[in-house]
Amino acid sequence: MSSLGPFVGKTVTIITSDGRTLTGQLLGHDQTTNLILSSTIERIFSPPDSDEPSQEVEHGLYLIRGDNVAVCGLVDEDTENGIDWTAVKAYPLGGMKHS
Repeated sequence: MSSLGPFVGKTVTIITSDGRTLTGQLLGHDQTTNLILSSTIERIFSPPDSDEPSQEVEHGLYLIRGDNVAVCGLVDEDTENGIDWTAVKAYPLGGMKHS
């Protein structure tokens, strides 16, 4: 997917088809949208009615199969670094259905 070329070397957030949220530096991609991320962090958000903090799980180098990529977007790193992600609450995203 050539439209990802300008994202290489930059921080991106990926939402997968099963609803996971991953953020890391895009190292590379191929024509089937397989993605290679470095310094990858998965954010697991607690529901708004929970007293538990949201979690950040470090994965490091991470490969995401192209058929599992729902959204890929650039991250504004200044905004990203100013957010306390453990305080962010959200309902889980539902999975996608492929037809």
